[in-house]
Amino acid sequence: MSPISHGFRRRHTVPDGAVDRVPPGQYVTDGFPVLSAGPTPRTPLAEWTFSVRKGGETLKSWSWEELQDLPAEAVTVDIHCVTRWSKLGTEWRGVSVDTLLGQVEDDARYVMAFSDGGYTTNLPAEDVRGGKAWVAFGYGGIPLAPEHGGPARLLVPHLYFWKSAKWVRGLELMDEDQPGFWETYGYHMYGDPWKEQRYQGD
Repeated sequence: MSPISHGFRRRHTVPDGAVDRVPPGQYVTDGFPVLSAGPTPRTPLAEWTFSVRKGGETLKSWSWEELQDLPAEAVTVDIHCVTRWSKLGTEWRGVSVDTLLGQVEDDARYVMAFSDGGYTTNLPAEDVRGGKAWVAFGYGGIPLAPEHGGPARLLVPHLYFWKSAKWVRGLELMDEDQPGFWETYGYHMYGDPWKEQRYQGD
């Protein structure tokens, strides 16, 4: 598997005044690299849903129109990829995961994000609650492009960006942690960029 990258301009320096915003081992890019583990899915919006599930049962589901009717937030955050690039001040629009999980009665300790194309990634539930995560459908003032995860992706900016699952279609609630796609190949189960948790054992 060879990830693809478009419009990528490598920068090895950190801008003045941004040192405290860039984790160890990262460099800042002004591009937005495209890294994917497979082909880009293109699900028609009329067929798109986002679901919260547990044990194979759907607890709550939203159509695209229903998601758009929920309160949306504008979010400006720095993002950090495990391949060592960081992009500062990215502008997103989406629905807080708090809003979605607030409509489900469950106290699961973990979630597994699942996506079109079969991608999955695991997260502690506390890392997608408390204003820390969004289902993002806008970037830079326009709809999120398919190559960047559109129509919607998970946005969890305080963790390495592989945790911000592209083409997200839902969250599976779990009582015990389980590895997702990249985690089964040796990536870290948590992925804190400030601790350089790229791989198991970091």
